[in-house]
Amino acid sequence: MTHEPNLDLTRRHFFSRSAAGLGIATLSNLLASDLGAADGQDGFPRVPHFAPRAKRVIYLFQSGGPSQMDLFDPKPGLLEHQGTELPDSIRGNQRLTGMTAAQVSFPVAPSKFAFSRHGESGQEISELLPYTASIADKIAIVRSMHTEQINHDPAITYLQTGHQLAGRPSLGSWLSYGLGSESSSLPAFVVMVSQGSGGQPLYSRLWGSGFLPTRHQAVKFRAGREPVLYLNDPEGFSREDRRRYLEDLSALNRVRFDEYGDPEIENRIAQYEMAYRMQASVPELTDLSSEPEGIFEMYGKDSRTPGSYASNCLLARRLVERGVRCVQLFHRGWDHHGNLPNRLAQKCSQTDQASAALVKDLEQRGLLDDTLVVWGGEFGRTVYCQGKLTAQDYGRDHHPRCFSIWLAGGGIQGGVTHGATDDYSYNLAADPVSVHDLHATMLHLLGVDHKRLTFKYQGRHFRLTDVHGEVVQPVLA
Repeated sequence: MTHEPNLDLTRRHFFSRSAAGLGIATLSNLLASDLGAADGQDGFPRVPHFAPRAKRVIYLFQSGGPSQMDLFDPKPGLLEHQGTELPDSIRGNQRLTGMTAAQVSFPVAPSKFAFSRHGESGQEISELLPYTASIADKIAIVRSMHTEQINHDPAITYLQTGHQLAGRPSLGSWLSYGLGSESSSLPAFVVMVSQGSGGQPLYSRLWGSGFLPTRHQAVKFRAGREPVLYLNDPEGFSREDRRRYLEDLSALNRVRFDEYGDPEIENRIAQYEMAYRMQASVPELTDLSSEPEGIFEMYGKDSRTPGSYASNCLLARRLVERGVRCVQLFHRGWDHHGNLPNRLAQKCSQTDQASAALVKDLEQRGLLDDTLVVWGGEFGRTVYCQGKLTAQDYGRDHHPRCFSIWLAGGGIQGGVTHGATDDYSYNLAADPVSVHDLHATMLHLLGVDHKRLTFKYQGRHFRLTDVHGEVVQPVLA
């Protein structure tokens, strides 16, 4: 640690060495005040702020931007406008991406997919999502999501961290920091990315801890023989050897911490200990042989393929059963600038059955009432066609003004549709919901006042929702 000699010049180091001494307890209290929170497995002081409806979150993130008007926001009236120019009064002065800004024509492309009403609530859902339609009465569909970003990287970063620029803590890291962990043998925050889903790249900073202590960043699970990298001991190195090694390493780190008082040293000790416990818990977690045949049938044939979206959904259920606070699944490939009808159908076939099965599985195990499930991407798609429009084919560009998501479980009122868009699914018509509003609502369901969960960094108290955010009350049970 090349910066450690500089710590000799700090007040903390001076007082810790002072003969008069201010006392380690006093110094610890000052340090905790500076950090803005007690950084421990028990979470932020005085959180939850009120009785939570949910204890944990599973976020099914569909990276790329699913088309809202082909899935959850039907616009049958557009059929009579097939191929006509999108009116200037609708498009207005919207900033376009470089992929369509030079287009001479912006022809309207109605969805070729039929919508039907489902359940007692009559939720309108596309024929592409028959399994999601089977849980229509359990989900709340929000049609009025909107974002400030029009390109993937800043838009995904915004959804994950509450800010379009990299460097802020992710949603799961805030939950780990605020609520701690329910498990002593698994991390509070786990991320999985579907194998072979293609599409836009995803970066580890999307589930990083930013300026929060590093123990709150996600642990990424992978398919294959090593679900968590660097967790296995080398051949010939026994568990007893590992225990003795960690005790000696911890003692050395304690010496270093007493010398410099760097909180990251304690984080390092905690992470080594968590890794040791995970050596025993992860093999049991990822061994699906105990799951009955009916569960694999429920999640679909891909659930037997490690790293698939279906398999990851099943693992998500097993993770929350064991006390993991936040599980995020990333499935790429929803960026359909061309050949949308075929490509969108492929994505839905990969995800629809398992997404619905997860909700049903949680319910039958008594976990849905206190597990919040969120499904959605970073923005929507344009009503106008990108490229050449034909009777059977069309593409859609990025669209930040409106898109759809759904939520289930954990205090959500099932069978409701919130918000509305105009006749072109282009502009918001009622009840807008921002990214900050979504985050505020998620925290509220977990018993957290989003305005009070803060962390002091560089002289400012930061929060996930920045200086924005209102709880979306109509979707709450």
